[in-house]
Amino acid sequence: MKTFLDWSAYDTYGIGDAYSGIPATGGNYAKAVAVCMHSRDCRKTGKGVMCPSFRITGDPAHSTEARVAAFKAALNAGEGSFTDPALAAAMDLCVSCKACKKECPSAVDMTLIKTEYLAQRLAVSGVPLRTRLFGGAPLWLHRWPRLLRAAIRLRNSVAPFAAVVEKTLGIAARRSLPEPAAAPFAERAATSGSRGDVVLFVDTFARHFDPDIADAAAMVLERAGYGVRIARPAADDAEPDRPLCCGRTFLTNGLVEEARREGRRVLAAFETELAEKTPIIGLEPSCLLSLRDELYALGLGPQAGELGKQLFLFEEFIAREMRVNGLTLDLKPVAGAKALVHGHCHQKAFGTMKALRQTLAAVPGLAFDIVETSCCGLAGSFGLEAEHYEASMQMAELSLLPAMRAAPGDAPLIANGFSCRHQIDHSAVRKPRHIAQLLRDALA
Repeated sequence: MKTFLDWSAYDTYGIGDAYSGIPATGGNYAKAVAVCMHSRDCRKTGKGVMCPSFRITGDPAHSTEARVAAFKAALNAGEGSFTDPALAAAMDLCVSCKACKKECPSAVDMTLIKTEYLAQRLAVSGVPLRTRLFGGAPLWLHRWPRLLRAAIRLRNSVAPFAAVVEKTLGIAARRSLPEPAAAPFAERAATSGSRGDVVLFVDTFARHFDPDIADAAAMVLERAGYGVRIARPAADDAEPDRPLCCGRTFLTNGLVEEARREGRRVLAAFETELAEKTPIIGLEPSCLLSLRDELYALGLGPQAGELGKQLFLFEEFIAREMRVNGLTLDLKPVAGAKALVHGHCHQKAFGTMKALRQTLAAVPGLAFDIVETSCCGLAGSFGLEAEHYEASMQMAELSLLPAMRAAPGDAPLIANGFSCRHQIDHSAVRKPRHIAQLLRDALA
């Protein structure tokens, strides 16, 4: 079986285990599926994220364990089974939250398994227009930002148009779409600082929807004493004017070759930083952590692993510098109600919530609570799809939205994930902020 992703990391899995149940076809991909040991932690409903679809349905058919069983059946049946309706039904409510990789004792990486599944299915049935639109969002936003902004504003304000879009593209009419900013992030000149240099990776969502977040992060880093340079493509890049992209939107839609192209651009752009061990700081959890975790699966060589060691979320870098290098931010006291913080699924899956707590604790007078939540439900494009709108809202209503609605009007709401912020804004009528904005506004 020819796979789209590199599954060589699972090459030795199952060796010597007569009961591992590795499917007959699929090679190392089959081994990745077979790591499930049926602990059924994916059916828990207490603390943690896993498994959002089981939490809202209570149906074991929508758990990680059931998805593993469906993949085993499909791989035992042969390569042509990726279009089997039974497999599609099992994967329908998977939101690629990465919780199973963190919270499952066997570390089943259903997010990556799903990417391979989608790529295999698209190879047989073709790529639908909606998949091209969602997956290729970084391209469309770069090429036609004004046209897209006008179209989205029209669609959000004219109900009949939203209904037509739902009927033709399957984008939920009841869901407001995030509108691009009037002007994207404006490139900044590189600065110098006494604490050394860092590179700020401005992702597609910060660049086109929330440029103030990137400006805030750059300001905090500069005030902290770092020279800041915005990440740009390599000089010999085929598209030197197109910003770098992590490839996340392509991966989650099964467009692996497109994601691989973006991965190559990123590695080429950071060749000097890799050699000089320059910290690379990101703002969007799903983007930065995709580069850290999933770049290796694109088969781009050992550089992908080296890059991961130099990637930091904004709050990870601040927390590390405070802990290791004596950084003290010059912040004024913050008064008011206790802040509420929602952690992105990938922040939880990769253990970065501790850094978030440490960074928030550095703000004088700021009291905060981390809301115990599962997935926000929007999950990239999942909550934008007409057939998944209800499930998306059910996930959000488990705990996230009730907590946000109950917060006092002057309580800061913090959510670093772009999808998370939009879900809360759409449903709780309040727009949360990124931690970089909170720190910027607290600068003395």
